[in-house]
Amino acid sequence: MTSAIIIIFCSLLLLAYLFDLTFSKTKIPSVILLLLLGWLARQWTIFFEIRVPDFSPFLPVFGTIGLILIVLEGVLELELNKSKVTLIKKSFFGALFPMLALGFSLGALFHYYGNFSFKDSLTNAIPFCVISSSIAIPSVKNFSPFNKEYIIYESSLSDILGVLFFNFIALHSTIDMSSFGHFILQVAIIIVVSFVATILLSYLLSKIEHQIKFVPIILLIFLIYEISKIYNLPSLVFIMMFGLFIGNLDEVKRFKWIERFKPAELNKEVQKFKALTIEAAFLIRAIFFIFFGFLLETQEIINTETLIWSVGIVLLIYTFRVFQLRFSNLSFKTLLYVAPRGLITILLFLSIDPRDRIYLVNRSLIIQVILLTALVMMVAMMISAKRDERKKRKEDTVLDDDTSSVSMSEAKV
Repeated sequence: MTSAIIIIFCSLLLLAYLFDLTFSKTKIPSVILLLLLGWLARQWTIFFEIRVPDFSPFLPVFGTIGLILIVLEGVLELELNKSKVTLIKKSFFGALFPMLALGFSLGALFHYYGNFSFKDSLTNAIPFCVISSSIAIPSVKNFSPFNKEYIIYESSLSDILGVLFFNFIALHSTIDMSSFGHFILQVAIIIVVSFVATILLSYLLSKIEHQIKFVPIILLIFLIYEISKIYNLPSLVFIMMFGLFIGNLDEVKRFKWIERFKPAELNKEVQKFKALTIEAAFLIRAIFFIFFGFLLETQEIINTETLIWSVGIVLLIYTFRVFQLRFSNLSFKTLLYVAPRGLITILLFLSIDPRDRIYLVNRSLIIQVILLTALVMMVAMMISAKRDERKKRKEDTVLDDDTSSVSMSEAKV
């Protein structure tokens, strides 16, 4: 039995790697294939009457670990300098305003149609407002540097702001000036904690000479994140600050105290740490979505009662994104469809207190919105790839014609 489990598990993860490897050709987001893979594995175990353990308790654990690693992976790729100020501003407001607009719009709809309290309606609406960095970041590998950086910033900030927004609404029984003051204090505390923890972790990364040095660093990151969560602090701020610091050592060399870290040597260790983070993020992301697919019931996917709501939510998502991109004067054709929902949507949904849940928002609605946004992105990428291919062929043809004309002219001479 042990051998069979290991063989099946390794086979599934190798297939997940194959999906990731072939994305540039197929344009099919790996989340769709991973969910399908998990669902097929579930049907296989049912057909052959194979007993498997309940994976439900592991889903939030893998989801949280995956979120940390994916945000860290994305942030480590970002350059932080004066030339990026405009990009960061656009990314921040691009993540914030559509989130607030969609959140309050959906909250109002849930409140109106279900007659729930507006606070509960808004709490249940927020999971749909967050762009999934776990899907968006791996999907833009072939984008131009500017568009790629924009998506990394936007989706990472969307995760952070989404968690802040959710905690602020869900954890306060009443929203008043006192709750705003408490929220600002929490942000100030996590910034201080993040700064101290970042310096400490960077120092350890530069000083540890033992052959095992990255695992303790990653474990400390998880530990600081979870302890911060216990005190309702926005933990993802710490992940972003740490990633931006060690990923931009060249930009902070002007501070004299940085010399104690030996930036040149530390940079080499950061490159190794980055490679480890990328591989770990892929592994955890694959496990999470396979598990989630395995736990899906067929009737949840094809639930016609929630289909109207899911289509309406997706239309709202892209409507607000159109306005955001137009207002920010960004590439409309390239960035419009990169607004998938995924891991963070599931995590926030699972975090809703059972007493605050509303019947309109359930697993069916969550999975349908995730699949629809992923499908929209897939179709748009396929169309874009074909358009680019036709454009390239046309340019090659024109170039060949020009070359032939030049050759004929030379021959006449």
